[in-house]
Amino acid sequence: MMSSHVITPGPYRATKLWNEVTRLFRAGMPLRKHRQNFRHHASCFTASAAVDWLHQLLRNNSNFGPDVTRQQTVQLLKKFLKNHVIEDVKGRWGTEDLEDNGTLYRFPSTSPLKTIPRAAPTSASRSIKKRPSFRDKDVFFKFRSIKKHDKETQENVDPALQGGGENQPMGEQQVPRRELTVEDEQEIWRDTTLTHLQRILGVASLDEVLDQRYINPQNIIHNMTKVNKHGVVTLDDKTNDLPHWVLSAMKSLANWPKYDREQPSYPGFERDVFKTVSDYFYSLPQPLLTYELYELFINVLGLLRPHCERVAIEALQLCTLLLPPTSRRKLQLLMRMMSRISQNVDMPRLHPAIGTRTLMVHTFSGCVLGSAEECDLDELLATRLVSFLMDHQQSILSVPEYLLSAINDHIQYLRAVQVPVDGVTNADVGDPVCAPMPIYAFCHQISGAEFEQQKAESSQKAMEELLEILLTDQRLSEKDRRKKLKQFQKQYPDIYSRRCPSSDRENNKPKIKPPLLSIKKTKAFSIRN
Repeated sequence: MMSSHVITPGPYRATKLWNEVTRLFRAGMPLRKHRQNFRHHASCFTASAAVDWLHQLLRNNSNFGPDVTRQQTVQLLKKFLKNHVIEDVKGRWGTEDLEDNGTLYRFPSTSPLKTIPRAAPTSASRSIKKRPSFRDKDVFFKFRSIKKHDKETQENVDPALQGGGENQPMGEQQVPRRELTVEDEQEIWRDTTLTHLQRILGVASLDEVLDQRYINPQNIIHNMTKVNKHGVVTLDDKTNDLPHWVLSAMKSLANWPKYDREQPSYPGFERDVFKTVSDYFYSLPQPLLTYELYELFINVLGLLRPHCERVAIEALQLCTLLLPPTSRRKLQLLMRMMSRISQNVDMPRLHPAIGTRTLMVHTFSGCVLGSAEECDLDELLATRLVSFLMDHQQSILSVPEYLLSAINDHIQYLRAVQVPVDGVTNADVGDPVCAPMPIYAFCHQISGAEFEQQKAESSQKAMEELLEILLTDQRLSEKDRRKKLKQFQKQYPDIYSRRCPSSDRENNKPKIKPPLLSIKKTKAFSIRN
């Protein structure tokens, strides 16, 4: 088998994947002489041989995975024939008539690769600046500059605000302040979530993979704050919830064979209930992950590589927070049902030729992920994503506590200091979570001692947030992490000792605490709630 290139997150990833599979197939598919209808044809292959080879390629490729079926491989070869990646030995193509048999095909002389469109300029749309990398050599210089910034701010403040001028009247140079509005708070929820997502994906701008016009901060707030004890989103308007009969059917399958005795029972009953559930989800106007977020989820698939599982889970946690609450709730209930059915040894076989887990993935992949315009790799990509979602649904569809705490702490801080009317906010000086604090303006006099205290508190808070990131950032190698922690300990020993109190007893070796994200397992499963 030919080695594949890593298709990293970025624009038009589905097209790049198509070109990569095409390249591998043309370069590696064995060609030989075949005889058909008393004629010899050189450098060709049978459809069945192509299915065998391509199926093995897709199953071993991290972009698609072992859940790819032979029938899906046949469907991809049909698209190859339609798009002139292959042609029959008489030079015919443009249809999807290929079958898993001995018909002969060959490669055309022309290049079958698709043209990747040039990315549109992002200047007209809003962009989140790339978060500073903690691998940079100047990382501590960047954050030590906070103190210098505070000092310069103090020097530029009106003397009346520094004390020693308590009897001086308020001057015209004093900047009034305004309350933190609901819109301000929504911006914090939105920008903080997107900044974390951009860091995980490692892209220069989210505009490459996401149209931010479709991001509603109210969805993020709802999905993180309005959940029941099982972690499932609750809806304000119950008319948007799953119909009662669908919930009843899903609950009966998830808890099989412990279902409502009032329901009928006959051979094959569970298959009819399963078909009822699948028919409902395919009747929805669009996939659960929505057309608008299709490109984003396709790019998250680029993180599903060996040893990157935790990063992919964190990325999907954030991506699913962007969904409308109705879609997120349906996705949660569906994944919980699929996971329970797949692990239920008492569940009768729902398909005579397909295992239960494979059936779950292939039945519901189309109603979970899909593009508004037909994409040649939709089915394969959806299968890969749904398989991962089902296996890690409890972690992915939980509320990321670290993000919730960071946002709430930031909002509480800004409520305390409030913000200037001129609009200078954290966004002007960096990241809203761990960047230097904003330039403050007050409408009353404070003493020099109070100013020094506020300056020290803001700088210390920024340093504490930086240390937390150094301890929990999964993208740092252990060698880099130890190096940065050692530098931090030298520069800020007091802050370091408070966060890592056991280090002095262990020869000054940093003891890294586990990540703040804690997933609690529920004792009982309830699909209705």
